[in-house]
Amino acid sequence: MVISVIAYIIFLMIVSATRLLEMQISKRNAAWAFDNGGLEVGKTHFKFMVVLHTAFICSCGIEVLFTHRPFIPALGYPMLALAIGAQIIRFYTISVLGKFWNVRVIFVPERPVITRGLYKYIRHPNYLAVIVEIFALPMIHTAWITAIFFSILNAWILTVRIRSEEQALSEHCHYQDSFKSKGRFLPLIARSKNLEPE
Repeated sequence: MVISVIAYIIFLMIVSATRLLEMQISKRNAAWAFDNGGLEVGKTHFKFMVVLHTAFICSCGIEVLFTHRPFIPALGYPMLALAIGAQIIRFYTISVLGKFWNVRVIFVPERPVITRGLYKYIRHPNYLAVIVEIFALPMIHTAWITAIFFSILNAWILTVRIRSEEQALSEHCHYQDSFKSKGRFLPLIARSKNLEPE
């Protein structure tokens, strides 16, 4: 039990380190975007996202440490695989989007949206990775309260963010022309030619 908890806390620290790296990449990309006429939307909800993700990582560790959640191999290892897979997808999307990737909603008007990689099939692979991670990461060590609570909060904030992002990109970057037939999180589930939620 003690060994699994230590290993879990170390894994959370690694995930936190990747977040700091992402923030540095985002800061650099934001500077490039603003230098090239970039605009930002959703500043208010972004502040909530920062708080949510910080509190999420802390909650994972706190619930395991103070409620003595057990590590159940039959659950923990599949959840670990999902959490690692989510990290891979996140960094893959950062690579695909290049300078256009950001933790904030910043876009450069009239620049075409990226449609290669996973973006050939779905609109938001990065957000899909976030959804998977927020459920899987705490469930590695059966922190089910954190998994449920933050999944609900994340669903709410992503609904706000995605609508804001898609509206801005549709108005300025011809987003609808490229993504109207693609599902948000899974391929082949877009049922209409508009960008209404599935």
